[in-house]
Amino acid sequence: MTTAPLYSLIAFLTGGLLTLMVLTNGTLAVYGTLLFSSWVPHVTGTVAALAILAVLKPKRAKPLRPPLWAYLAGVGGAFTVMLTSATVNTSLALSGTIALGLAGQVVFSLFADIRGLFGLPKKRPSARDLTALGMILSGALLLVLMGGSQ
Repeated sequence: MTTAPLYSLIAFLTGGLLTLMVLTNGTLAVYGTLLFSSWVPHVTGTVAALAILAVLKPKRAKPLRPPLWAYLAGVGGAFTVMLTSATVNTSLALSGTIALGLAGQVVFSLFADIRGLFGLPKKRPSARDLTALGMILSGALLLVLMGGSQ
């Protein structure tokens, strides 16, 4: 399966935005609390989403309701923001937080593929998947264990 270069660029830029978001939320945690660092971006995002919906007035693709577990994404997002806001202000710093977060995402996504979670088709990891996982974990460990030494 070939991915269009534009989609790869968008995904890469999204990673940069995610890093900026973690830094900003970590800064909010320094001046407030972990709950405050999660509350501000969620309220801001809600207001922005409502404004965009009001302007664009998109039509629903399907009149079907999503599964109930899909509504829990906000809870996971709130905890993710609070936990990353806490870890970015430790010796892990921004790069360690992002690296370990990426490693956790890849591990969980492979687990979800293997088990067929969330309605995904079951898929065994390929040698390429496992090699990529090993490289990501190695890079994360290098950043965490060697990142602070001069």
